[in-house]
Amino acid sequence: MMDKVYTKIDSIVGNVITVRAEGVRNNDLAEITTSSGTGYANVIKLDGDKVSLQVFQGGQGVSTGDSVRFLGVPMRVSYSDDLLGRVFDGAGKPRDNGPSLEENMVEIGGPSVNPSKRILPNKMIRTGIPMIDVFNTLVESQKLPIFSVSGEPYNELLARIAMQAEVDIIVLGGMGLKYDDYLFFRNTLEKSGAMSRTIMFIHTASDPTVECTLVPDMALAVAEHFALDGKKVLVLLTDMTNFCDALKETAITMEQVPSNRGYPGDLYSALASRYEKAVSFVGAGSVTILGVTTMPGDDVTHPVPDNTGYITEGQYYLRHGHIEPFGSLSRLKQNVNKDTRSDHRSLMDAMIKLYSAYKDSQEKRSMGFTMSDWDEKLLRYGAAFESRMMDLKVNIPLEEALDEGWRILAECFEPSETGLRSDLIAEYWPKRS
Repeated sequence: MMDKVYTKIDSIVGNVITVRAEGVRNNDLAEITTSSGTGYANVIKLDGDKVSLQVFQGGQGVSTGDSVRFLGVPMRVSYSDDLLGRVFDGAGKPRDNGPSLEENMVEIGGPSVNPSKRILPNKMIRTGIPMIDVFNTLVESQKLPIFSVSGEPYNELLARIAMQAEVDIIVLGGMGLKYDDYLFFRNTLEKSGAMSRTIMFIHTASDPTVECTLVPDMALAVAEHFALDGKKVLVLLTDMTNFCDALKETAITMEQVPSNRGYPGDLYSALASRYEKAVSFVGAGSVTILGVTTMPGDDVTHPVPDNTGYITEGQYYLRHGHIEPFGSLSRLKQNVNKDTRSDHRSLMDAMIKLYSAYKDSQEKRSMGFTMSDWDEKLLRYGAAFESRMMDLKVNIPLEEALDEGWRILAECFEPSETGLRSDLIAEYWPKRS
């Protein structure tokens, strides 16, 4: 630890304080002693001997005469199996009234893994959700956002994935959550028995803003170390737009020159440095990232989803309570669905093509055009597809979902109308009793 204590704070603006100090590094941790107790801050800007720090508990209660002691180490988080089943806040302190964990501390926010140590993603993560498993398969070590708008059940979707995903460990990072959403996650995972393999870092809307910016780094640092120990880890982050808004608030406090819609100019780098932590290690485990990104006004050109799209390997669109088949894309799905079952890729393509035709027939009906027999078949198919495949309440393994897809086709069409190969039809077309 650095012994020197600084007893003069030059300025306090929001949750950012400034002191004059030497020998300090960016992201170093500092201890602040005020009349009400001891708190922590981390270094976010260096300008000669002028050091700016972001106070975890916020600037309220801090005075210019309080002391600042630099600890000479960056922000760290405990890493061990004792984390499993626990809930922490954005500063790494227990939120579940359990004991603090101080052993085996690891740094957060380090660099992403050297590309030479990565392997090509080639293993499927099963979720039990047909619109993911069948149509846009989640691949181990993939990074995918869930684009949505406020009011959609994206947290319910994440909870479903946390309960059902075939992984070893779930790390849930919540940013700007309503307290009800936090309780929903906790209660749902406890009732399902998934809490025993889950670690939660939760920042609620009433917590200090700085803690919101720390949640992804804490979640990913822990996930990375579990992956190095051979574990298959799925990191669920919600909501990355709240994370970016917290960065924006800090940038405004620091009087940085704003970029698009007031966000900091390094927004892309801030997002990429987190998402690029998704990795499959040679001879070890993996880190897979699913992050909710809410789009203000359902605007995909908003800076947060816009920058996110350049970093990630596709996206899921959550609209009207469904994962949309159009627009949703897992760019790595072909790495795995060629090996799942012989009919997977062909059935997926045929069903989406027919669903697109259903949308055209639906529009024709709404405009009052005469419906042909083919249109009527498509309308019947579309209704069955939405209720038995798209509905997020549907919870079946991949093989059952593929069989259900064949049943839907057989109920609505003749084999020759599906566009599927005759060898697949001979093998998988349901036999009439």
